[in-house]
Amino acid sequence: MGSVIFWNEFTCFLCAKYFIDPVTLICQHSFCMPCLCLCWEETQRPPCCPVCREPSHHMNLKTNIVLKTRVFLARRTGPYDLSSYAEEICEIHMKTKNFFCEVTKDVLCLPCCKSEEHGAHRHCSIEWMAEEYRQKLLKQMRSMWQKIQENKRNLKREVSKLRTWEVNKKFCFIQNMIRPEYWKVCPFVHHEEKHYLRKIEEESDEIFQQLKGSQHNMYLKGKLLSQIYEELKELCHKPDMELLQQTHVVPCRSESAQLHVPQPVVPQLSSWPIPGLVDWLNQFQVHIALDNEIVTGHVPVFEDLRCLLAGPDHPVVNNTPPGSKYLLAWGAESFTSGQHYWEVDVAGCCSWAIGFCNDSWARKNDMVLDSEGIFLLLCIKENNQCSLFTSSPLSPQYVKRPLGRVGLFLDYDGGFLSFFNVANSSLICRFLSCSFSSPLKPFLCSGHP
Repeated sequence: MGSVIFWNEFTCFLCAKYFIDPVTLICQHSFCMPCLCLCWEETQRPPCCPVCREPSHHMNLKTNIVLKTRVFLARRTGPYDLSSYAEEICEIHMKTKNFFCEVTKDVLCLPCCKSEEHGAHRHCSIEWMAEEYRQKLLKQMRSMWQKIQENKRNLKREVSKLRTWEVNKKFCFIQNMIRPEYWKVCPFVHHEEKHYLRKIEEESDEIFQQLKGSQHNMYLKGKLLSQIYEELKELCHKPDMELLQQTHVVPCRSESAQLHVPQPVVPQLSSWPIPGLVDWLNQFQVHIALDNEIVTGHVPVFEDLRCLLAGPDHPVVNNTPPGSKYLLAWGAESFTSGQHYWEVDVAGCCSWAIGFCNDSWARKNDMVLDSEGIFLLLCIKENNQCSLFTSSPLSPQYVKRPLGRVGLFLDYDGGFLSFFNVANSSLICRFLSCSFSSPLKPFLCSGHP
């Protein structure tokens, strides 16, 4: 009975071996951290305890130091001593070889450690040296697990980009945005329009192939990293002497594999100038008086967007960078008909949102991203990279972000809203086939997180 209790107390339910890097859930069940990570990787969210199925809301678990220490002692003294090995006797001094030389990787007796050949070298007991190597392996495993998760997130984003690209190509989405701008502004520049659309199609095909190649490379890298992670886990469970003999084989592969993690493709289509565009738009220019100006560090639309970009596997945290300050403002006037054009200068802003919203959204305090009645172009900075999105529904825009003035053209009766890069007279994006059924207010949010 005592041996069974010992076995249950110091061994992992998932691998039935001594704990390595033990963590304890809120339900008080303990597991090897690598075993738990692999288990949660294979199961659907939310993660839960493999024993009692109680949900676990804490993904960043810390090592149970007390249990880790007790397991180390149990390895040396327990009835199921997995670290036991056949004792070797020194043929010279006829004493047990209990020490490991870190330089020559030899097992030595105490007198040999003090000899002229080994005296200047570092020696430790086999148990201590094996435990030290286990900790080094576990450190590599934590780093590798972060790379596995990073690769997994990047792969999901690459798959999402591919789907977006396929849909856009299938429905000629980009051409449908560009053609109306040429037709209404310059009915006689058919040649320029055809040239623009041909170049866009060529760029789109090239980016599509890059995304497919990137997706394939990330899939292969994910398989390799997971395989090496499993090998490191098994190596940690090896008996002490076997661990010391193999410790330089797998770790070298681990370090090499982590050096070359494929990075996501950043698709970006060229922006071509549309002749006469800005002059045509200026005839609809209106003066926008802003009121209800607010300075805040809390902007729900940006927080929602950062959560979506981070993905469901990330813990729920405040995604707003510390020290962020945003200016929010709404137009004093609402629009219910007609054509209106205004410009906003976003120079120097890292994160911003501009567009139109209905009165009910303007009066709300939540201002969440999935609300109805908002038509926004958003720029957000994440991981030192700025990306453009449109709302309703949330869609990435694969064009270079504007660094100066952005033009907004609202055709309320026609049911569309366009955004332009004023500096090079080009289209950024266009809301197509909108049904504006309520008054729309201009909206502006700019910040420097």
